[in-house]
Amino acid sequence: MSYVAPVKDMLFCMKELAGLEEVAKLPGFEEAGLETAQAVLEESAKFNQDVLAPLNFEGDKNPSYWKDGKVFTTPGFKDAFRQLAEGGWQGLQHPTDFGGQGLPKTIGAACIEMLNSANMSFALCPLLTDGAIEALLTAGSPELQSTYLPNMISGKWTGTMNLTEPQAGSDLALVRTRAEPQPDGTYKIFGTKIFITYGEHDMAENIVHLVLARVTGAPEGVKGISLFVVPKFMVNTDGSLGARNDAHCVSIEHKMGIKASPTAVLQFGDHGGAVGYLVGQENRGLEYMFIMMNAARYAVGIQGIAVAERSYQKAVQYAKDRVQSRPVDGSINKSAPIIHHPDVKRMLMTMRSLVEGCRAMAITAAAAYDAAHAHPDTEVRKQNQAFYEFMVPLVKGYSTEMSLEVTSLGVQVHGGMGFIEETGAAQYYRDAKILTIYEGTTAIQANDLVGRKTARDGGQTAKAIAQQIAKTEAELAKRDSVAARAVHKRLTAARVAFEQVVDFVAGGTKGNPNAVFAGSVPYLMLAGNVMAGWQLGRALLVAESQLKAGEGDAAFLQAKVTTAQFYAEHILSRVPGQRDAIVEGADSVTALALDAF
Repeated sequence: MSYVAPVKDMLFCMKELAGLEEVAKLPGFEEAGLETAQAVLEESAKFNQDVLAPLNFEGDKNPSYWKDGKVFTTPGFKDAFRQLAEGGWQGLQHPTDFGGQGLPKTIGAACIEMLNSANMSFALCPLLTDGAIEALLTAGSPELQSTYLPNMISGKWTGTMNLTEPQAGSDLALVRTRAEPQPDGTYKIFGTKIFITYGEHDMAENIVHLVLARVTGAPEGVKGISLFVVPKFMVNTDGSLGARNDAHCVSIEHKMGIKASPTAVLQFGDHGGAVGYLVGQENRGLEYMFIMMNAARYAVGIQGIAVAERSYQKAVQYAKDRVQSRPVDGSINKSAPIIHHPDVKRMLMTMRSLVEGCRAMAITAAAAYDAAHAHPDTEVRKQNQAFYEFMVPLVKGYSTEMSLEVTSLGVQVHGGMGFIEETGAAQYYRDAKILTIYEGTTAIQANDLVGRKTARDGGQTAKAIAQQIAKTEAELAKRDSVAARAVHKRLTAARVAFEQVVDFVAGGTKGNPNAVFAGSVPYLMLAGNVMAGWQLGRALLVAESQLKAGEGDAAFLQAKVTTAQFYAEHILSRVPGQRDAIVEGADSVTALALDAF
């Protein structure tokens, strides 16, 4: 079975949960209402279903390869990238000033999900380009912007992020790549960067590397890091491409997943120095790079939702087709498709509810991003910015950890056939693993959630969100349906547990930081669990109201109710146990002696 984009669910999330019509009232987004969203999503679905999805399995079998300094991508990728550029998909969310379409993130997030569901290895190229574009929009000089942004936004050129070095993974204070100032205002860049996604490829005529390096004489540590544009090919004053820059791919990695995506080792300056152009001011590179990283972290969370959706779709189809054993309730007196078996239903509903909960959480966060950047009221912008920043580590961390659970279940639904590569189910499991690692591991997201997003403001943002959840609980309490009562009960218990952990985290970082940070990942998982459940609770309220009024697609709406109830009973029920593990077991990790290892 090929991929079918869940357009109806995406539009439901945008309209009913994210408030797309309110987003369309923001300055600059006036044309981005529901009608536009539906048209964009339907076109995106066609491209991803027809062009990219068929290349996904091919990319796993015939991945990119390196030869004589060049990288050759999977057959079909180059033509697909040309179609992506011609369709304007790279510029979807970027400013019209540089040739983009200027659509809100609320719409863009759904299109990014489709792109990654269809072909995650392929989608990494435009994803990294988006991050590079964001950094140049924020900190690039007018000259850098006019030279590089139009061609990047059009998809003619691509972009990369160059952070990691052999000795400097997440600890960027250890970056050694150096930048030597030149009389003409440029810099010569020398060093090695590893794990550079699409650092070399054959799909675009130029690659714009954004590189962290240390200017000669700069302070030690993160305060001495600067950011540079280092193009693969130099750009002449008339915009044409000139000589090859001294930046070369010396190898690509052999990976367990996302095999079609070339992960390059780049060498800068082996032949006299690569020419680099300073972005912003010296020694502020990490600040600018975080702009790219935050954009990428949200997008990686969307990748988790995307690969989980693809795995779920494949598992459902297999469960409908695979005939094995009679149902235990005697409803069919012969061997039947395994979708009739209770435990298969449990696995499929777990997959579905996790995917839909995370999608709702991510799209709602995207709407907050749009309001934070475009709303005319300063206080409204501030509130939405705080909400979005709190949600980013959850979208990234929880959604990617979720993708491992879902893709593992996808293999399990297939039984022994899931363990066979030709079936295709295992690819999603292998591809998903990298998502909890790159752009900051789950622990790094969790540390951010603890330190910057919870402890820094004494838990005020988290508690404000809890108050919003309590309002949803109050609405659920007014309903008399079995599903609403179930969601109300579990959501209330989950919200109380969340608030208790917030108090523990906000108060514990000074007194016993090791204990708090030992529980940071469980806290992230608890928070993500609650936020996704909250959005599904809101979805239930909308669905029940529309069913009562006789509006919409009854089968779709009833499925929303069922999914919310299942999530509450099977996923939200995990939260009290998570709370106890964090608070009561906080000291157990820190008490371990190092010699125990």
